[in-house]
Amino acid sequence: MPMKYQQLGTTDIKVSLIGLGTMTWGEQNNERDAHAQLDMALDYGVNLIDTAEMYPIPPSRDTQGATEQMIGNWLSASGKRDQLVLATKVVGPSRTPRRPSYFRDGQAKLDRRNLFQAIEGSLRRLNTDYIDLYQLHWPDRTTNTFGQLGFQTLADEQTVPIEETLEALQALQQSGKIRHFGLSNETPWGMHQYLLQAGRHGLPRPVSIQNPYNLLNRTFEIGLSEFSLRERVGLLAYSPLAFGLLTGKYDHDPLPAHARLTLYSRFARYLDPRARAASSRYSALAREHGLSPAQLAQAFVNSRPFVSSNLIGATSLAQLQENLESISLELSDELLQAIEAIHLERPNPCI
Repeated sequence: MPMKYQQLGTTDIKVSLIGLGTMTWGEQNNERDAHAQLDMALDYGVNLIDTAEMYPIPPSRDTQGATEQMIGNWLSASGKRDQLVLATKVVGPSRTPRRPSYFRDGQAKLDRRNLFQAIEGSLRRLNTDYIDLYQLHWPDRTTNTFGQLGFQTLADEQTVPIEETLEALQALQQSGKIRHFGLSNETPWGMHQYLLQAGRHGLPRPVSIQNPYNLLNRTFEIGLSEFSLRERVGLLAYSPLAFGLLTGKYDHDPLPAHARLTLYSRFARYLDPRARAASSRYSALAREHGLSPAQLAQAFVNSRPFVSSNLIGATSLAQLQENLESISLELSDELLQAIEAIHLERPNPCI
């Protein structure tokens, strides 16, 4: 089945319903792997490639920027820049130990100086003159992201005003370095403020939001999906397989030796017993209907009306092909009802 394409926000850009995520390149995948994945993805009609200045993940000062460099080398060799919608991200400030603090002398903020400095580094590594979609990797304020529960504000927290960030992004647009911008790991309040300030001051509005969305974390539906649909700020869904949990390979002990959740303790929330129990239910449901667990999970994300693109990631070409072929699947009403039944019993164990 041919690739499907969706409008990117209010722009004239169309992005493939399945996009290629790249965060393992430089950690679990080498450059040869990365280039092979790019070749396969384009053969399937993928045009959206998503990366970040922070990649690969887990983040490290020693590997930072390697993913963008691998993509840049492929672009130089292939000459296919004009076939891609290239998306990357700029880091926000580090306010927790899990967020890297080595960017720009520990002073990374979403202000003009940092945005202009960051874009130059990304453009250089990516071997391109412009970025189609420049995303704010996380907010310039304390929020509940990356599994944090229980909202806590910091006393006298210093944040860059959203209007100031928008003015810097407008300047990047006017310079020709970026075409559009998007949000990432953002909240309903943040989405509202970006839209409000953009309209109030005649500044660029976000065209997308990249947040986690999968069968084990459907919290996007609660407050943000309405913004996506009514304001045309589509979701670029990341972690559609919940870091591999929804492939079924973690359903039983022992855990697979070289898999991501086995290797990296920072993603431990995906191995919560409730998450594994729910994943096993979805795996069994998929097999009852002649599907692989990964195909069921991907097809569900593909089917949501607020999703502009489903950002798949893989560490092997076999995994990538399985994920890409989910574009041909249409889930029946019966199967969707069964998914809802499991969700009601075991809602959102991987927030």
